[in-house]
Amino acid sequence: VQLQASGGGLVQAGGSLRISCAASGRTDSTNAIGWFRQAPGKGREFVAGIMWSGANSLYSESVKGRFTISSDNAKKTVYLQMNNLKPEDTGGYSCAATLNYGLGRAPVWYDYWGQGTLVTVSS
Repeated sequence: VQLQASGGGLVQAGGSLRISCAASGRTDSTNAIGWFRQAPGKGREFVAGIMWSGANSLYSESVKGRFTISSDNAKKTVYLQMNNLKPEDTGGYSCAATLNYGLGRAPVWYDYWGQGTLVTVSS
């Protein structure tokens, strides 16, 4: 399974950005996609996750109400709509796929990782 994140960029605080994660390969073996971010000098942080069916989603408390995750199962693409962005949202955003059934917040829950896309929020 290959994952490609895209759509990052520079945005002012209060602005919006949508990033995408396109999956390819043996995607039928996977059940959910998670977004993680890592700020400079900090550890990897769970942001949001969704089942391919879109039936269930999960958010971190820091983004709940501002970010919306969605999935297009036919295109095997997951989107993360980020609104009201804050400087503390700055970081490299990576997507990951899991073979496990269900959503998890821990990186170990996920089996495949893609390269990240950089999101920079200026104050």
